[in-house]
Amino acid sequence: MALLLKTTRFVESQIDTFLDIVSDSATTFQLAVEDYLAGRIEQFEERLAQIREFEHRADDLRVSIERFLYERTLIPENRGDVLAILENTDEVIDNIKDSLLQFSIEMPQIPEELDDLWMQTTRASVAAVEQLVFAVRSFFRDLSAVNNYIHKVYFFEREADHIGERLRRQIFGMEIELSRKSQLRFFCYPHRKDLRCRAKRL
Repeated sequence: MALLLKTTRFVESQIDTFLDIVSDSATTFQLAVEDYLAGRIEQFEERLAQIREFEHRADDLRVSIERFLYERTLIPENRGDVLAILENTDEVIDNIKDSLLQFSIEMPQIPEELDDLWMQTTRASVAAVEQLVFAVRSFFRDLSAVNNYIHKVYFFEREADHIGERLRRQIFGMEIELSRKSQLRFFCYPHRKDLRCRAKRL
């Protein structure tokens, strides 16, 4: 892991734990969407509470890592790159939380016939996050593998965009109120900043 920085095992462990939380957040997001579509609202709210806790833990870890890097790093010219990667990756959890929170507030009524495509685009988005986590881990351990994971981030993001377009077309072809179509379009569009931009920071 000491490709760029002479860090201690403590920092290595902190970064690994931080990335574990990002991965767990993505998986929990998928489970939350499944719960919502199945009408398990109480379980959905529990998932949202989990995501809030993940967000707090990730923020604390990021601050701890940043403080250590500022105080102990022996190669400060690379510190900014590492901090930018951690901050950008941390925002993935923020976007996941914001997306589920919006579901919790508005409680959109999603027609059952949309469930399959909705889950397809959700799974593709989660896969993109998982590949981003792999890319970040590789940045610290095996730089030669980073490009492979970044390519997969691009692939799953394009897949999510493609399925999302099909989903929006199906929504606007339904015999429901225009206001409801607009709301559903808002929720089916990925509530996250472009992961490709984050991957480019590696």
